[in-house]
Amino acid sequence: MRKIFLVLLLSQLTSNAQELNATVRISADQLANNNISIYKTLEKSLSELINKTRWTTLNFKNREKIDCSFFLNITASSNDQFEGTIQISSTRPVYNSTFATPIFNYNDKDFGFKYVEYELLQYNPNSFDNNLVSIVAFYANIIIGMDSDSFSSMGGTEYYGNAKEIVAVAQQSSLKGWTQTSGNLNRFGLANDILQPIFAPFRESLFTYHYNGMDKLAEDLLKGKENIILAVVNLNKIHDPRPNSFLVRLFFDAKSDELQTIFSGGPKTDITLMVENLNRFSPQISSKWAAIKF
Repeated sequence: MRKIFLVLLLSQLTSNAQELNATVRISADQLANNNISIYKTLEKSLSELINKTRWTTLNFKNREKIDCSFFLNITASSNDQFEGTIQISSTRPVYNSTFATPIFNYNDKDFGFKYVEYELLQYNPNSFDNNLVSIVAFYANIIIGMDSDSFSSMGGTEYYGNAKEIVAVAQQSSLKGWTQTSGNLNRFGLANDILQPIFAPFRESLFTYHYNGMDKLAEDLLKGKENIILAVVNLNKIHDPRPNSFLVRLFFDAKSDELQTIFSGGPKTDITLMVENLNRFSPQISSKWAAIKF
């Protein structure tokens, strides 16, 4: 009897395991008349939604949870309607170090939602009930997908598929960010591109950069740096047919500062080809690439 009880208890504990360790912060500093209470309530509700929802069928230990943040900057409000931007970022630990490497860093400007204080926020994958919930659920799956790709080649496919289904369900709302009519640099474009074969090199580079690059730096700094170079150069396979693609921009939004740091010291390796490509991929931040000396 005791054994059965323990099995049931363990089953319950693992079934409640969640994947994200998210920090939620809301700023409404630009508004003249702030109801601070509603933003504090919303922060708490969103944090509970993100951290307590089980987004996958996997069992994550506490130390395996993905560190991420959601920063909501509210710039306009009227009654229960809010507009602004949401900045989403995530990191993952680097093997055999105390360092965390950025995976995803994106500022979504197609951000608006309806909210009444103390409203219950729940995610239902089969219906579009709340734009804020759908946006958060979308990025939760993107975060898990990119994290999975960084540990296992093409490991994030299932979660990108979930994100694409969220887009399909949300399109009925006709709200900004969910359709192609508002451009490709949005949630629709991200979900659409990330599963297309032509953009597979983005996912290949996520794996090579992190698993064969960052995770190898502690044991073989030179080899790790060489693999990071391979990951960067591999993005040519996207840039040549699709210059200025959304996914390549996302890659460097997360990695530009880190690349500058990694290749500004340590054992020498040939960075000529990498720097040439960096200036082709992201000429707008050429000053960062100029700081790479080795």
